[in-house]
Amino acid sequence: MNPIELPMAPVGPPPATPIATGTRRFRVDGMDCGACAKTVESAVAALPGVVGAEVSFGNGTMTVAGDAPDAAIASAVARAGYRAHPAARRVSTATSPFWRRDARALSTTISVGLLVIAVVASLASAPRIVAEPLYLLSMAVGGWPIARAAALALGRRRLDMNVLMALAAVGAVGIGEYAEGAWVLVLFAVGTGLEALALERSRRTVASLMELAPARARVIADGAERLVDVEAVDVGALIAIRPGERIALDANVESGTSSVDQAPITGESLPVDKQAGDELFAGTLNTTGALVARTTRPAGDSTLSRVASLVEAAQGSRAPAERFIDRFAAIYTPLVFAAALTLATVPLAFGGDSSTWQYRALALLIVACPCSLVISVPVAVVSAVGGAARRGILIKGGQALEDLARVRAVALDKTGTLTLGLPQLQEITATDDPEDALALVAAVETHSEHPLAAALRRAARDRGLAVPTAQSFNALPGRGATAIVDGRELWAGGPRLIEERLGMLPPELTAVHAAGQTAIALGEGSRLLALFGLADQARPETGGLAARLEAAGVERVVMLTGDSEPVARAVAGAAGIRELRAGLLPAEKLEHIVALEREAGAVAMVGDGINDAPALAAARVGIAMGAAGSDIALENADVALMSDRLDALPEAISLSRRALSVMRANVIASLAVKAVFVVLAPFGWVTLVAAIAADMGMSLLVTLNAMRLLGAVTRRGVSAGRSP
Repeated sequence: MNPIELPMAPVGPPPATPIATGTRRFRVDGMDCGACAKTVESAVAALPGVVGAEVSFGNGTMTVAGDAPDAAIASAVARAGYRAHPAARRVSTATSPFWRRDARALSTTISVGLLVIAVVASLASAPRIVAEPLYLLSMAVGGWPIARAAALALGRRRLDMNVLMALAAVGAVGIGEYAEGAWVLVLFAVGTGLEALALERSRRTVASLMELAPARARVIADGAERLVDVEAVDVGALIAIRPGERIALDANVESGTSSVDQAPITGESLPVDKQAGDELFAGTLNTTGALVARTTRPAGDSTLSRVASLVEAAQGSRAPAERFIDRFAAIYTPLVFAAALTLATVPLAFGGDSSTWQYRALALLIVACPCSLVISVPVAVVSAVGGAARRGILIKGGQALEDLARVRAVALDKTGTLTLGLPQLQEITATDDPEDALALVAAVETHSEHPLAAALRRAARDRGLAVPTAQSFNALPGRGATAIVDGRELWAGGPRLIEERLGMLPPELTAVHAAGQTAIALGEGSRLLALFGLADQARPETGGLAARLEAAGVERVVMLTGDSEPVARAVAGAAGIRELRAGLLPAEKLEHIVALEREAGAVAMVGDGINDAPALAAARVGIAMGAAGSDIALENADVALMSDRLDALPEAISLSRRALSVMRANVIASLAVKAVFVVLAPFGWVTLVAAIAADMGMSLLVTLNAMRLLGAVTRRGVSAGRSP
C-alpha cells in the first residue's frame, strides 16, 4: 500500500542513476507491497553514514549511497522484518534449513498450528481460560514480525499496512474478540508470505538469466586447457567450447563450426550456425560441434550481463498507472482511516453500543489498506518485462510497456529492418569499362558506412579488382559521397545527387528502378560514368507482416525509406504494407514520424538503432532490431528486439497489450472489492475475518493474474546445458 507521509526530517535525495561511486545495491527478500519498500527505505535512510536510500518494490532491490557498513544496513532491514544481502549476479542456492533462512515463514507456520488448536478447543467447548490464551499465543507468534514492522513505521512517523493490521488485532482483543483478532493477524501473515513467494518467482528473471552463463571457462594457454573463473579471463583470451556446453563469455569464433542455441538472448527458436568470425554470446548453448573462440568482453560486461542489468532496472521502474494508483491511495487511505475513527466514536454520542461500533470500525480499518490495488500494477510490470526478456524482447520499463500497448501506428525502416541489409550488385551500366567503373566507385565509397557502399566494395573485392586509393573523402548525408581518385574528382550517390550534378535524371535510371533495384551512380563533374543496380533481399519473415501487426491491434503500418519508390514498393508489397514514404532524408523521416503521431496517435518506429536515431527518438516508442550485438541499441531504444527477426515485433506488441489488460483488470477488481467492503462495513455486514480474507485474497488474485504473463514464456528460453 502507499503509506501516509507524516511530517519528518528529509532523508536525502535518492541516488542518481547510473549508480554513483560509493553506492551499493542489495536484494531485499520478503517484501510484498509498496509499504514494505517505504518502511525499509526509511529505516536504512536513518542510519549514520547513509546519504540516501531507495528501495524498488518491483524488483526487490535497494540502492544505498553512503559508507554505512553492510552489516548495519542488513540489521536495519531485519528490524523492519525483512532480509537484505548484497546484490550479486550469481545467486547461490541456499542449503540451510528454511527456519534459518526465513524466521517469518517459521513464525507464520507455528501461528497457523496454534490457531488450528485454538479453533479445535473452541469447537470442543473448552473453557475460555484454555481457548483465549491459545488465540493470544497464535497472535503473538504470527504477529511479532508485523508488530515490529509497525513499531518501526510509527517510529518513522509512517502509517502503513503493518500499523493498520496491528491496530485491528489489538482493537479486536480490546473488545473481547480474541478469535477474530487471531484470524486477522494469521491470515495477514499467511497472505503476505504467499504474496512474497509469488513475487519472488516473478523477480527471478535476472537471476535465472545470469545462471545460464557458466562460472568457469576452458581457457587455452600454452597448448593446454584449464578451467578459469570467468571473472579472471582476460579479453582476447582463447577459450574452448565443447558440444553441449554453455558459452561462458562473449567471444568471436576462431576455429570450428557448430550450431548455437541463442534462445536465452535472442528468443530464436532454432539454433544458429556458427563458423570462424561469427559472434558468440555468453549463456547460449553450443549444440553439435567443438569451437575455439577469442573473448571480446569481460564477464561483467557481456551481452547477458547488460541485458540482465537492463531487465532489472526495467522491472524496478514505475509505470504511469502505478504512479496514478499511488496518488489515489495517498488520498483513499487517510480518508477511510478517518472514517473508521469517526465510526468508532460518533455513534457513541448517540447512545450506540461501543463494542458494536468499534467492531465495525475495525473492519473498516482493515478495508483501509489498499494492498491489492497498489500491488496490481508493479507485479504485472515485473512479470511482463521478465517474460518478454526470456523471449528475446527487452522492454525498458513500465513506461515503455504502457506506451507500446497503446501504439496505433508502426513505422518501419526498409534497409536492415524489412530487408537483410546485405544488398548485392546486380548489374552495371557503364560508358567505358564496367570493371574499371566498379573499382573507381569502390574507391569513392571506401570510407562510407552505408550498406550500399559496403555492397559495392564487397563486389569489387569478390571480383579481385585493384581498388585505387581515395583522398579528400566527403560524405553527403542522404545523397552520397565525393572523393579524389587518381587525381580525378569523382562523386557517387543516388537520385538526389544525380539530379543535382547532372541537372536531370538519365533514362537508364528508370530501367534500374523498374527492375526493383536501387541505383547508385558514379560521375565526374557533370558527366555520368556508370550506373550500378543493387538489390537487397527481403527478410523471410517479412511476408504478411502488416497483417500480423494489424491482428495485434495496430491500425496503420508505414514504411519510411531513403530508397526510391519503385524499390520501396517491391519490399512493401512483400510485407503487405500499403502505405510508404520513399526518398526520405533522415530529417524527413523525423518529420513524418511527428506527422504520423499527430494523425494516428502513438507511433512506434522500428529501425537499426543507429541510422534511424532521430526518428527513433521522435517516436513514442523506439524499437531497435538485432540489438544483441549493438551497445547503442541496447542502451537507447525503448524496446530492443535482440534477434534480427521481425516475428518478435507483433509478439512484443501483443504481449504489451496483454500486460495492460492485466493491469486494468487488477485495478478494476481491486477497486470493486474495496468499494463493496467500504459500503458494507459501517452496516455491520462485514466481519473482521471476511475483511482480511477479502483484502489478502484479492492481493493474491492480482498477483497470480499478473504472473500469467510469465506463463506464456516458452521453455526453450531456459533450456539446460552442461557447464564446463
